[in-house]
Amino acid sequence: MSPARRLTPFLLLLFTSTLGNSAIVPFMPFFMVDGLGQPPWMLSVYGGLAVSLTVVLNRIFARRIDGGAQVFPIIGIAVAGYALASLSMALSPTLPVMLTLGVLGYGLSATSISAMFATGGHMAERAGIPRTKFNAWMRATTSTAWMIGPAVSFSLSGVYGPHIVFQLACGLAVLWAVVWRIGLPRDITAPAPPKPPADLISAPSDLWLAAAFIFCLSIAHGLTFSALPLFFVQEVGLPDFAPGAAFSVKTFVEVIAIFSSSFLIARFGLRAPLMVCTCLAVAAILVLSSVKSLPQMALGSALEGLYYGLFASLGISYIQSFAQDRPAQATAIYWNTLMISGLLAAPAVGLIAQLTDFRTVLLIASGVAALAIPTLLIGIRHARRP
Repeated sequence: MSPARRLTPFLLLLFTSTLGNSAIVPFMPFFMVDGLGQPPWMLSVYGGLAVSLTVVLNRIFARRIDGGAQVFPIIGIAVAGYALASLSMALSPTLPVMLTLGVLGYGLSATSISAMFATGGHMAERAGIPRTKFNAWMRATTSTAWMIGPAVSFSLSGVYGPHIVFQLACGLAVLWAVVWRIGLPRDITAPAPPKPPADLISAPSDLWLAAAFIFCLSIAHGLTFSALPLFFVQEVGLPDFAPGAAFSVKTFVEVIAIFSSSFLIARFGLRAPLMVCTCLAVAAILVLSSVKSLPQMALGSALEGLYYGLFASLGISYIQSFAQDRPAQATAIYWNTLMISGLLAAPAVGLIAQLTDFRTVLLIASGVAALAIPTLLIGIRHARRP
C-alpha cells in the first residue's frame, strides 16, 4: 500500500472532526442571539470562555505530544467533549447549559485540530512524505469540511428549527467516535525530534514574531469574513444570494491554492511566497472594499481565496520552521493564534460598523494585512537560523 493510502484513514478522521466542529462553531453565536434572545455582547462571554479553555488545553496537550504521549486518548477526550456538549444542548438548549457544559465540551472538542495537525506531520515524515506537503493535504481537508458543515447546519436550522442542529451534532459525535476508534492507531505518538545544535536553534522571539505575523493576517481575514456579507447586501445592494456565492468562489480557489503550496515551497522556499501572499492579501481586501457588481465580487472573492489558501498552508509550515524540536507546541501556537484573532474580530466588526460602516471595516482590515509585511520582514531579518 502506498504511503498516501496508508494515511487516508487519518485524513478521514481529520475531516470528520472538522465537520463536527464546523457545524457547531459558527452556529452557536447565531443560536445564542436568534434562538435564546440574548444580547450580542453575550457572544463575547461564550466565545471568551470557550477559546480560553481551548488555548490552555492546546498548550498542555502539545507539551504531552512533544514528550511522547499517546495521541489516541487525547483525541478521545475531544470526542467525549463534543458528545457531552451536543447531548446536553439537544436535551436542554438553555443559556446555563450553553455556558457550562457547552463551553466545556466544545472547548475540549476544538483541541482535536491542533493535536491532529501535530500528529499528521509526524506520521507523514515516517511515511516518507514531506511535512509541508502533508500540511497542505490536511489544510485542504479542513477547508473542505468547512465548506460543508456550516451550510448543512444553517440549512437544517432554517427548515426544521435550531434544535435539529444539536441532534445532528449528536449523530456527528457518534460518527466521529467510530472513525476515531477505527482510523487512529492506539499506540501512535508524535514525539519531538532531538534538539538540533545550539547554533541552529531559533530564539524564542523568532517563534513569537512568526506568531505575530500569523495574527496580523488572521485578524485581517476575520474582519473581512465577518463584514463582507452585510457589506455586499446592505451597502452595495447586491442580491441576498451574493454572500453565499462569494463564499463558494473563495473556498473553491482556496482549496486549489492550498494544493499548490507544496510546489511553491519546493521551488521558492517559505519566505518569498509568504511575502507575495501578504501583498496579495492587501490587494484582495482593497478590491473587495470597492465591489460594485457581481463580477467584481467574484474577482475579489477569487483573490481572497487565493491569498488565504496560500496563507493557510504556508503559515503553519512557517511557524513550525522556528520550532523543529517541538513541532506540536508550534502547531498549538498557530491554532491558538487563529482562534484568538477570530474571537477579537467579531466584536471589532460590530464596533467599527456601529461607528462608521462595513466598508470602513474592510479598509481597516487591509491596513492590518499591510502591517503583516513589516512584521514578516522583521521576523526574517531577526531569525538566527537560515
